[in-house]
Amino acid sequence: MKLLIKQRVFSWTDTYDIYDEEGNVRYFVKGDFFAIGHRLRVYDMEQREIGLIQEKLLHLMPTFEVYIDGWLCGTVSKKLTLLRPKYQVDYSGWQVEGDFLGWEYDAFSGGVPVMHISKEIFHWGDTYVIDIVDPADEIHALMLVLAIDAANCASS
Repeated sequence: MKLLIKQRVFSWTDTYDIYDEEGNVRYFVKGDFFAIGHRLRVYDMEQREIGLIQEKLLHLMPTFEVYIDGWLCGTVSKKLTLLRPKYQVDYSGWQVEGDFLGWEYDAFSGGVPVMHISKEIFHWGDTYVIDIVDPADEIHALMLVLAIDAANCASS
């Protein structure tokens, strides 16, 4: 299954729409305007909050906690590097490999592929395609991509 994440360009906060393969809106993401640090809330189409990405303050590099239904699932931290961005991912037992600079990467669980991520170019705002192997991993995959994007944006 695939999801398409599209950032809304003209918005006061970080705002994204997430679409399924048929072009239907599945989720939306809204950043908290008055939050101290980066905070993104993920909602389903019934406007129920299903996830939260919260920046941890007082860290040298951007670090984000990922919550799904109120439960901490893991963290994503940007590493200090000179040329290519790198991340420390401690999330649901997943490992992440790939070219983070070009936004082409894969997530694995126990060596088994979970998802592939690619960033589409020539779009206003960030646009990502998530190709998820098991539909049961949909929310976890979405939250991981949003956390990595938040870590990337927080340091620029």
